Amino acid sequence: MEASNVTAGAEHDDILAKAAEWRQAGRGVAVATVVTTWGSSPRPVGSQLAVDEKGAMVGSVSGGCIEGAVVSEAKQVIASGEPKLLDFGVSNEMAWEVGLACGGKVQVFVERVE
Repeated sequence: MEASNVTAGAEHDDILAKAAEWRQAGRGVAVATVVTTWGSSPRPVGSQLAVDEKGAMVGSVSGGCIEGAVVSEAKQVIASGEPKLLDFGVSNEMAWEVGLACGGKVQVFVERVE
């Protein structure tokens, strides 16, 4: 089932609300955002995933293909404060590890929420 723009906007608001809730509770938080896609990437540009310092997450940047790798990177971003641009696709060394073997490419920007 395809989400409408209203639903997608509501999902985005829910992700940011959860990130704000975590921050108010004193937890470190990062938000990952899909910035580029090519081929069979299952989530569109603008899709987001919020991650807390313990690895809890809400949202999606790939429908499950790369979430584990993004959560690991997000925890590092929370600790260091340094944002990262992550590349996943069939042409890089992580292609089989993260499950994008079907083709395509996705770039995800991860930044700590202050």
